[in-house]
Amino acid sequence: MKKLSIVVPCYNEEKTIPLFYSVVASEVKKLTALKIEYYFVDDGSEDNTLSVLRKLHTNNKEVHYISFSRNFGKDAALYAGLQASSGDYVVDMDADLQDPPALLPKMYALLKTGKYDCIGTRRIDRKGESKVKSFLSNLFYKFINKISNTQIVPGVRDYRMMTRQMVNAFLSMKEYSRFSKGIFSWVGFRTKYLDYHNVQRVAGESDWTTWKLFKYALRGIVNFSQAPLNIAVWIGSCSFILAIIGLIAVIIRHIIKPSAAVLGWSSLVCIILLIGGLQLLCIGIIGRYVGKIFIQVKNRPIYIIREKK
Repeated sequence: MKKLSIVVPCYNEEKTIPLFYSVVASEVKKLTALKIEYYFVDDGSEDNTLSVLRKLHTNNKEVHYISFSRNFGKDAALYAGLQASSGDYVVDMDADLQDPPALLPKMYALLKTGKYDCIGTRRIDRKGESKVKSFLSNLFYKFINKISNTQIVPGVRDYRMMTRQMVNAFLSMKEYSRFSKGIFSWVGFRTKYLDYHNVQRVAGESDWTTWKLFKYALRGIVNFSQAPLNIAVWIGSCSFILAIIGLIAVIIRHIIKPSAAVLGWSSLVCIILLIGGLQLLCIGIIGRYVGKIFIQVKNRPIYIIREKK
């Protein structure tokens, strides 16, 4: 009998986990041809998430959990769960039930045909979310798909069911600074997306603030595009050319009218500040990439486990 592994990253999800397990368990009962295992990954939660997982593991032999020594981020939790899973098929889901469990039978039916290696999902609307967050999200997808060779489907979720081959390909990418949406796209494989309308959290509050989403988007841009480095090169080149043109103009002016008074100190100071700002901007852009290299070459583990059952 083949096995389906359900990987669930968790951070402060004590209220949602029992509800999640109840709903998902009722759906996977329909998958009679599969043996089921769960891997919940506690990403250094500050509430009673670990206690809830311990109890769930005690009462259900198919439930396993991993608890980190601290918060390492959702991408690390997803990596740990996929690494621990042993199923022929693996699905990763959020514990807040924003990923509709009712899609699981359809995802498996499509996957077992052999036509696809992955059945992904994408939201076709963001009903219930703030307009600002929706606007910024749409802007991010448009921007990154213009500057990156790795195309990311707008509205794509981490909710996907994959073959073991695709999971192993994902796990072979051992970079410390992870942007999972980009990695899943980069490894390729035949993927079909199922559309669904946005679903609100079943309980609790999302930890993804606008600022955290912005930093996550910035990580994706740096990890999957060299466009910022190219921008720095163009800024430097344009500044250099303008400086040469200005120098030639000053020399010509001095030849034509040697006695001309030196004017425009205010504008000169502004220009100096502008050029200095551009230089610092370019150094900062380069610094982001150098910083990623610095972290990667340390070869630190992606996560550290405190407890595993």
